[in-house]
Amino acid sequence: MNARYFFNNLNTTLSSLRQQLSEENGVHYAVARTLLNGESVWGLASCRGYVSTANCVACFDYAVAQLRVCGRGNGAHAFYNDCDVRYENNNFYADANIRAGIVICGNTTSPQQTQFRKSVEGLISDLRTATPRTSDFYAASTREIPDLSTTIYGIAQCNLNLSQSVCKDCLKSRYSSLDDCLPNTNGRAIDNGCFMRYSSTPFFGLNQTTNITPLLWDDNSNKKKSIIGGVVGGVCFLLLVIAFFLWRVRSKKSNGSQQDKSTGSTELLQGPARYSYNDLKVATENFSDEYKIGGGVFGEVYKGTLKDGETVAIKKTVMATNRAKIHFEDELNIISNVHHRHLIRLLGYCSKGPLLFLVHEFMDNGSLDQFLYGDKSRNLSWRQRFDIIFGTARGLAYLHEQYHVTIIHRDIKTSNILLDDELQPKIADFGLIRLLPEDKTHLSTKLAGSLDSGYVAPEYAIHGQLSEKVDTYSFGIVVLEIISGKRCHDVIDHKSVNQSLLDHAWNLYESGTHVNLVDDKLDASEYVAEDAMKIIEIALMCTQSQVSARPAMSEVVTLLSDKSVDEIPPVRSTFHEDDIKIQVDNSISLSSNATASSVYVSGR
Repeated sequence: MNARYFFNNLNTTLSSLRQQLSEENGVHYAVARTLLNGESVWGLASCRGYVSTANCVACFDYAVAQLRVCGRGNGAHAFYNDCDVRYENNNFYADANIRAGIVICGNTTSPQQTQFRKSVEGLISDLRTATPRTSDFYAASTREIPDLSTTIYGIAQCNLNLSQSVCKDCLKSRYSSLDDCLPNTNGRAIDNGCFMRYSSTPFFGLNQTTNITPLLWDDNSNKKKSIIGGVVGGVCFLLLVIAFFLWRVRSKKSNGSQQDKSTGSTELLQGPARYSYNDLKVATENFSDEYKIGGGVFGEVYKGTLKDGETVAIKKTVMATNRAKIHFEDELNIISNVHHRHLIRLLGYCSKGPLLFLVHEFMDNGSLDQFLYGDKSRNLSWRQRFDIIFGTARGLAYLHEQYHVTIIHRDIKTSNILLDDELQPKIADFGLIRLLPEDKTHLSTKLAGSLDSGYVAPEYAIHGQLSEKVDTYSFGIVVLEIISGKRCHDVIDHKSVNQSLLDHAWNLYESGTHVNLVDDKLDASEYVAEDAMKIIEIALMCTQSQVSARPAMSEVVTLLSDKSVDEIPPVRSTFHEDDIKIQVDNSISLSSNATASSVYVSGR
């Protein structure tokens, strides 16, 4: 283990956990992973459901401080009444040690031992049953002991990454271990995956209890009801199937309609709306040039107004291959279910012969490149530029790590970043390359538009090696363009040597003057020089030639959002532009027949 890289990654992971816990969303649970230079650090933090956000963060900070005192090991776990924090150099998220654990009992015994024991056992038994059935694996409840004028407080909680059955088994074990504490007036049972506590001293408010009564059904009784219900339901279902079959036979005879078919990989997804060709013709006045707002490798783009008055963007392209025709519905089902503030929404589609029309939400402000260099060119403020960088990073992190399949965009550039009315970024055209003709999915300097070599990672351009880090590289180039106000292709004359924007940025960084990369149109009072240099350094990290040295986009989000996190100094690329051009001119294929159930590659 490389200690330096490990502890740098540990700091990034802990920072990400703290940021998540700080959000005022009522969720006191966070996981994070950092992988840079081959050293992984997984982290998890959880606070009890009754704890406020401020107290949750305070407990986390205290726990982290204690973990740092423990030493420089590759894993540690801290437990407290209000929170617990853990990190390891391996994936422990599914851990729930149900055979061993920690039991901490109080040293005061209840004066009415029998009655106290019975009440506590009833309370924690109910919590054990109810907690796995809650949406957040947390429950808090009380139990009155009238003769003692005493109220017992109890909670149970499981980590959200566990399955319901594992949570149930973990709490069953903790429930048994708490029996060793009775009739003491308080006790705690701690495990890797769950936590239980009871006490005669209040530790949460009476207004913070969970209504567990509806969750206490008996499994055996429920099974009996299920059997009876299943028999009755089965008979009803059989009758419905027969009725449906008769209706379908009659329906086929009358109009020859056929039952729609769906593929197993996408049948649970909500597919995009299907528009009629006539509706799109009316929306664009027969695809008039007056409605045309763009074009490129994906075909032509039109602004249209639908019947309901909604303004949309309509992309017209050609599905010239059997591959695209066979797979396009599966592809569109995947793309249309992507929902994120910083990603353009696919509303629907229309297919007519070889033509495919994609209907997207419309962005009146157009694309980022128009703001930086084009007809809408204007001097974006430092705050606006940072928001665009940060939003784009968040959108890519969602595509790579937070959607149910991994989507690799492959074509990140300023023209594929659109801006809404508040100048917030939305990434466009993710997942569409696969729908293009085969000749459009090859990389060639003769091809104008998409897959421009100025944005493409060297390992992809030269060897066709594809991973999420290809998008990370392109993102780094886009950041340099946003910061400098210059195109990546612009040749910069620096000391009589022709340089690309990336080379220029590296030279400035190596001389310690990379703040000079910032756009001259920006007022120096708008930004802090150290902040600007850090963003440039993050961009250069993203463009490193060693793929493993580039951060994941979730790590980029953390680096951008937390000034206290120190990034690892970037190392300059060993690839040369001339080498790439030689390979690119040979039109290396970027298509692949490889598939994976958990990874969706845009254009794969």
